[in-house]
Amino acid sequence: MVRNEIFDVVQQSLVDAIGVDLEEVAAESTLLGDLGAESLDLLDVLFRIERKLGFKVTMNDITMMITGGIPDEQFGTDEGYISDLGLEKLKENLPQIDMESLRGKFEAERVLTLFTVDNLVSLVEKRQAELSTVS
Repeated sequence: MVRNEIFDVVQQSLVDAIGVDLEEVAAESTLLGDLGAESLDLLDVLFRIERKLGFKVTMNDITMMITGGIPDEQFGTDEGYISDLGLEKLKENLPQIDMESLRGKFEAERVLTLFTVDNLVSLVEKRQAELSTVS
């Protein structure tokens, strides 16, 4: 399955789960901010993607993509903001972010608000590629 087909599946899953219009689901739309999704909505979206594509993408996969797998205590500072290491990992995995605008002032617990439709498409694409190399 190619990227545009994955985008179509993700887009339709978001429309069905959240109830937004198809035109609202652009690649750069943030799931929690622009589209108004909540945690339970994300689980519904992931379930719908699994039903359509036949493989799972989990909240843990999203977390691992965002944090780059570094422990929480290294991702955030004692004050609760994203650390410099956390920002580096974010930039690797969410290339749309502006590190400097977040440095020292963005709370680590709000990091999921940066996750876009395009990030989800990339994650699904990566998961599909991993599965195809295993089989």
